[in-house]
Amino acid sequence: MKRLLGLLALSSLLGGCASGLIDPNGYDETGTASYYGAKHHGNRTASGEPFNQNALTAAHRRLPFGTQVKVTNLDNNRSVIVRINDRGPHSRGRLIDLSRQAAAQLGMLSRGTARVRVQAMSN
Repeated sequence: MKRLLGLLALSSLLGGCASGLIDPNGYDETGTASYYGAKHHGNRTASGEPFNQNALTAAHRRLPFGTQVKVTNLDNNRSVIVRINDRGPHSRGRLIDLSRQAAAQLGMLSRGTARVRVQAMSN
């Protein structure tokens, strides 16, 4: 009986983690983007792969790993497509954390943040 209760508790816990993810189909949000770079370069991301500041990747709290999103800087209309491979941002009020390379393509390195639109790409 204890074993059964333990398995139920574990499946409940794991199910709760998975239920935090959202369906990327039709995802379209506007918010603030930031970026992370050299300090985190080479560290493991939440997906298990090493963070590469020169890759076109991003961290999002709830989109599934592997989701490709188009990020558009609303100040200059520059866009980049990135792949979600990490969890974050860890700063309140931020929608997405971009790799340094993605931030450079959006023209937001000097300010550090930008108002962006994030749209999931259809598979």
